Amino acid sequence: MFESLSEKLSRTFKKLRGQGRLTEKNIEEALKEVRMALLEADVNYKVVKKFVEDIRQSAMGQEVLDSLTPGQQVIKIVHEELIRLMGGTRQELDLTGRTPFTLMLVGLQGSGKTTTAGKLALHLRKKGRNPYLVPADIYRPAAIEQLKKLGSQLGIPVHDTDKNRKPEDTCQEALARAGTAGADILILDTAGRLHIDDELMAELVRIKQRVSPTEILLVADAMTGQDAVNVAKHFNDLLDISGVILTKMEGDARGGAALSVKAVTDKPIKFIGVGDKLDALEPFYPDRLASRILGMG
Repeated sequence: MFESLSEKLSRTFKKLRGQGRLTEKNIEEALKEVRMALLEADVNYKVVKKFVEDIRQSAMGQEVLDSLTPGQQVIKIVHEELIRLMGGTRQELDLTGRTPFTLMLVGLQGSGKTTTAGKLALHLRKKGRNPYLVPADIYRPAAIEQLKKLGSQLGIPVHDTDKNRKPEDTCQEALARAGTAGADILILDTAGRLHIDDELMAELVRIKQRVSPTEILLVADAMTGQDAVNVAKHFNDLLDISGVILTKMEGDARGGAALSVKAVTDKPIKFIGVGDKLDALEPFYPDRLASRILGMG
C-alpha cells in the first residue's frame, strides 16, 4: 500500500535531514519533489497545489529554519498536513437515535459493493449489532445470490428479494421487516453501472426518498485513483453521501484516491478494504495512514 509514494517521499526527506541548515532554496527543492511524488501518485492536482502551499507557509517560518533539527521539523509539518488532508480524525458511522439504522451502499459496478456489504455486516456484528442484508440490485446476474451466499457464510440474515419488484419497494419492505428479523441495522446493496447514468441515479434517489438512510456510503475502487475521486464527486453532488469506503487498498501502490477524496468531496473515508477475506475491512484512521506513508510505522 502506497509503496511508490512512500519511497519517493522518504528519499526526499533523507536529503533534507542530511542538511545541517535549511534554506528557502533547499526547502523549495524538497517541495518540488514532494509535488512531483504526489502528482505521480495520482493525487488531484488542485489538492497537490494547496497541500504544497500549506507546507511552504509553515516550513518557511523562522522557528523551523533556525531550529536544531530543521529537516525533522519539515517532516513533522508534512505529517500534520497529510493527516489534515485525509480528514484529521477517525469518523465513525453515525449510529445514534432510533433503530433500525439504514446504511445504503452505492457505487459503480466492479467497485466491490456486494462483498463490502458482507464485510461491513461482519464488522458490525463484532460490535454487538444485528445486521440485516438487503440485496437491492436486480440487474446484475447473480448479485442477489452472491449476497445470500455471503449471508449464509456469515450467519447473517438476508432479505428475500423479489427480482420483479422495484428496488425502492424492496428496500421499504425490508425496513418494515427488520424488526421481525431482530435486526437493528439494514445494509442495502444497491445496483451499480459501468459508468454514472441518469437512470441509475434516479433509482438511487428514489431509494433514498423511501427509506431516509442513516448513512449513504460510496464504495469506490482505490486502484482507479483520480477516477474514484471523480466518481465520489458525482455521487456526492447527486446523493449527498455521508462517507466513502475505499476498496482494494492493499493493491494501491500510489494512494491518489485516499489522499484526494476528502479534499474534493468534503466527505470522510470511513473504512478501507484491504483484502479478499471477509474480515479484511478496517476503520480508516488518517493519522495511522499518514505515518505509514512517511515510513513512521
